[in-house]
Amino acid sequence: MTRIGILIGSTRPGRKGEQVARWVHERAARRGDARFEVIDLLDHPLPHLDEPLPALTGRYQHAHTRAWADTIAGFDGFVMVTPEYNASIPGVLKNAIDYLYAEWTHKAVGFVSYGVRGGALAARRLRALCELLQMGAVAPQVSLSLDADFDEQGTLTAGAHQAGALDTLLDHVVARGAQGPAAAPAPRETDEDAIRRLVDGVTGAVRAKDTEALRRLYAADVVSFDIEPPLQHVGVDAKLKNWARVFATFQDVTYEIRDLVTAVGGDVAYAHGFGRLGGTLPDGTPAGGTWVRVTLCFRKTDGAWLITHDQVSVPLDIPDGKGVVDLEP
Repeated sequence: MTRIGILIGSTRPGRKGEQVARWVHERAARRGDARFEVIDLLDHPLPHLDEPLPALTGRYQHAHTRAWADTIAGFDGFVMVTPEYNASIPGVLKNAIDYLYAEWTHKAVGFVSYGVRGGALAARRLRALCELLQMGAVAPQVSLSLDADFDEQGTLTAGAHQAGALDTLLDHVVARGAQGPAAAPAPRETDEDAIRRLVDGVTGAVRAKDTEALRRLYAADVVSFDIEPPLQHVGVDAKLKNWARVFATFQDVTYEIRDLVTAVGGDVAYAHGFGRLGGTLPDGTPAGGTWVRVTLCFRKTDGAWLITHDQVSVPLDIPDGKGVVDLEP
């Protein structure tokens, strides 16, 4: 039978999420088409994300992560109950979601939010996050107003119209959850998405000047045809020395890759696009950077994609032998 988890997205003392989740569960328990269980983040304490590898690799290092993954993997879909904090979701919920990837992907999800304006902004942020994880977010949702749906003591008093909205949400979550893996995109789409996330990881680590994060994204034997001599840089240490020189040059780094095109074939893949590296020099002078051509090659090892080759180049003006550095894509 389809199994749906009702996730309480707050651990704050005095939270209303527990009674909202209880209301959802009591309503859901009347159905006979699925099993519903409450998942309370208080029962799954997680430190601030401390996994050394991106969640999309599935290579979890810590026991608390593996236990959380085992819990989430057993469900076909979720109803996420979230308050609205400062126009977004609680940090503890974002943290719990960020720990995992495959355990969320392709699962059905619906949203029950609460706040001064029904938690609409929190639900919007949460929907965008779940869709980024390729979850099947259903359109119906429930928005509970702190003024209209709770009494002066803060007790939930949701009326019949909210119960009807919840029934509709559950109809969609159960139907989507029952589809299972059939609703998932083709493996090629999943691999291409993983590669794009890997490239995003590179740009993020460069902006943060985080060499250790970069190390985890390159293969140990990566070969780099970088923009500066020599002709090739072999091995991840050589590649990281190049990035270290960049980080020493700039006080703040800006880096972007645009117009990325990817292609996947089995356990190898490549991508090409245009990159621009710039930033602020130590004296405060801004340096806009030059657009260059970027090619990346990838290999999947133990289920994880890593960069095995990269090449950066600029067009050459043949008569004068100089690089053309004023072009834009």
